[in-house]
Amino acid sequence: MNRLERGCRTMRWLAGLALALALACCARAVDDTSRFVRVSQRDARYFELDDGRPYIPIGLNLIAPPKGDPALMDEWFGRLAAQGGNYVRVWLGSAYYDVEHATSGAYDEAKAARIDQMLASARRHGLRVKLCIDSFRHLGEGSQAWAAKPLHHVRNGGLATNMAAWVNSPLCRQRYKGKYDFFARRYGSDPIIFGWELWNEMNAVAGGDVKGWTAEMLPELHRRFPKNLCMQSLGSFDRDSARAMYEALCLMPGNDVLQVHRYLDLGAQLTVCRGPVDLAAADAVRELLAFGVRKPVLLAEGGAVEPNHTGPFKLYEKDHEGLLLHDTLFAPFFAGAAGPGHIWHWDSYVAKNDLWRHFGAFARAVEGVDPPSEAFEPLQVGHARLRVLALRGTRTTLAWLRDPQVTWQTALAEGRPAEALVGLAVELPVPKAGGRVTASAFDPWASARTPLAHEQGRVALPAFTRSLVVRLTAE
Repeated sequence: MNRLERGCRTMRWLAGLALALALACCARAVDDTSRFVRVSQRDARYFELDDGRPYIPIGLNLIAPPKGDPALMDEWFGRLAAQGGNYVRVWLGSAYYDVEHATSGAYDEAKAARIDQMLASARRHGLRVKLCIDSFRHLGEGSQAWAAKPLHHVRNGGLATNMAAWVNSPLCRQRYKGKYDFFARRYGSDPIIFGWELWNEMNAVAGGDVKGWTAEMLPELHRRFPKNLCMQSLGSFDRDSARAMYEALCLMPGNDVLQVHRYLDLGAQLTVCRGPVDLAAADAVRELLAFGVRKPVLLAEGGAVEPNHTGPFKLYEKDHEGLLLHDTLFAPFFAGAAGPGHIWHWDSYVAKNDLWRHFGAFARAVEGVDPPSEAFEPLQVGHARLRVLALRGTRTTLAWLRDPQVTWQTALAEGRPAEALVGLAVELPVPKAGGRVTASAFDPWASARTPLAHEQGRVALPAFTRSLVVRLTAE
């Protein structure tokens, strides 16, 4: 590493430290973990707290403590919170938290105490938690050992002979509702819980009427957790056949949040999943928006995998700048989602490459924005050199400008440095309120904000690499 590179890294570290301290203070001043998250009463495409303040879920999947170490989980919570993060997703069906691990229908208080500890940690750090209740896919008849839950099989004291029977059986469904009762007695009406998720990718289970099961169970969650959001998830939207399943779930009553999973996957059937991550993420959001349901949309799992989900993306180890995380965060929100995308590989990518600063970059890019009050209209703005996604609102226009010549192929596979973009301008629609408008740019890579000159929405851009966020504000 030469002297210039060392100097640049030092400057980035100091800038990141200053941002983390500022965002930590800001997050504590603005957020209040005694308030519940709800679908906004002003604009049902976004979230707010139950006192009307906006809530943008900034975070990632942090499924369970690594190697069963809750201290490291708490450390990660702290790293995220210091960058303005306010959200995580946890799997209650993971081995560490699984309260139903020995006998079908019996719930372990010791495992529940681990959940208590995790929620207490989240509360200390100001993070709300989406609790995914289960994730198993078969009762022993499948090939994935990690996805088996044999205790529900009749030979082990359960009520079913295979997964399809477990999903379809009224007796199995009734017994399973006992788990909801257990959680309701322990965690009912807790505002630190962002929401309850029925299952992880339930269409991946080994048979059964998944749609019917979901339609029955969502109201059961709502009855037990009337102040929390309730939702379901499906597997990666990587083929045309997934569209019908996603549409049915999005149209289903009681599914409060329209979630989509999508990854960069060179084995995927859809071409968009094999190209630039920002295009794939934005397209996933637009697919759900096209169903015409006015509910919040989230890219709930994103990132990159080896072909057909055979492991984490091998080029993660080269992504020390966090290009893949940046695109996963920014593209969904600027395409019309209710928040940034939520990356999956928290351990083998985010923590390993120390990429927490990107959550701070997104938090600062949207700082002070109240999406429900803006009635944002997502737009794609034409430009000869840039890919531009914009949100035009009542008093604010936000635009994310992305250099399309910087991709995972060029930056990671080929190792080509990003070109500095100099002397560019962009024409953006001014906020709907009109009047006097000011303009500024935020560079998420340098964590720097710059005032800009503009004329009727035509903005002269500062020099930047990779991407830039431009804001027009009606005074």
